[in-house]
Amino acid sequence: MKAEARTRNPIHRPIALLVLASAIAIPAFAQSAGEPQSTAPAAVQQQASPSVAPLAADEKEGFWGRVNPFARKKWVNKRVDPLKDRLTELDEVNAKNARDIQDVDGRAQVGIRKAQSTADAASQTASTASDQAGQANSIAQGASGRVDRLGQTVSGIDRYRLTSEIDVMFRGGQPMLSAEARRQLDGLAAGLTGQQGYVVEIEGHSPASGSTGIQNSERLAETVKRYLVAEHEIPIFRLHSVALGNATTGSGGDAQKVKSSSVHIRLMENSLAAQGAAPSQEASALNRAERP
Repeated sequence: MKAEARTRNPIHRPIALLVLASAIAIPAFAQSAGEPQSTAPAAVQQQASPSVAPLAADEKEGFWGRVNPFARKKWVNKRVDPLKDRLTELDEVNAKNARDIQDVDGRAQVGIRKAQSTADAASQTASTASDQAGQANSIAQGASGRVDRLGQTVSGIDRYRLTSEIDVMFRGGQPMLSAEARRQLDGLAAGLTGQQGYVVEIEGHSPASGSTGIQNSERLAETVKRYLVAEHEIPIFRLHSVALGNATTGSGGDAQKVKSSSVHIRLMENSLAAQGAAPSQEASALNRAERP
């Protein structure tokens, strides 16, 4: 057996050497074959992005080529720091753009608020002017109405209209009132209660001629005035009398000769007083109607 082993040793020894040489040559071949493959992507990357500076290659890459599983912190920072600088630059650019946008937006908002304030002030001014114009128009209309009323008042101050008239007869020319004469005067005075703006015209007539007729007619007119003032409290300033004697009344064909002693009474009313008395009478009627 020992002799047989000795004869086999010379054959097995070259085979073992061949296997060991193959184990050593394979990694070296893999390293040399991997170098051309790793350079091609770098060239393509440089052509694709010429504006980005490529990272510097490290000559001491170790046994495993470009991928070093046992890379140190300094080696990693050397490759990461350029990227950090680019990111920092982009952050600064973004921050500046954000500040610029915020500044423009702030100025735009200020301009909008200022324009809105100006528009509100203009609207308020226009509204105030419109109100003032309306007030001025109202005042002008009121003044025009007062002027019209004043014109009517001035034109109607001396305008009187005849509302009623009576003839009071005297027997024998004596200045004494009969029962019929009193009744007529009482009816006339009753219609004057509470009224304003009226006058009573009293004309005394007598059939006698000359001064006798004038004196007689004057006594008759004074009798009527005295009765109205004493019995009915008619103001004296509203009574106007004249003694005509036997003077004829009317003109032309209407002139008539005086045949008896009499007093002709006319009640004259002012148009303005009539306008003011109408509301007073309506108010009095309403007050009477509201009373229980």
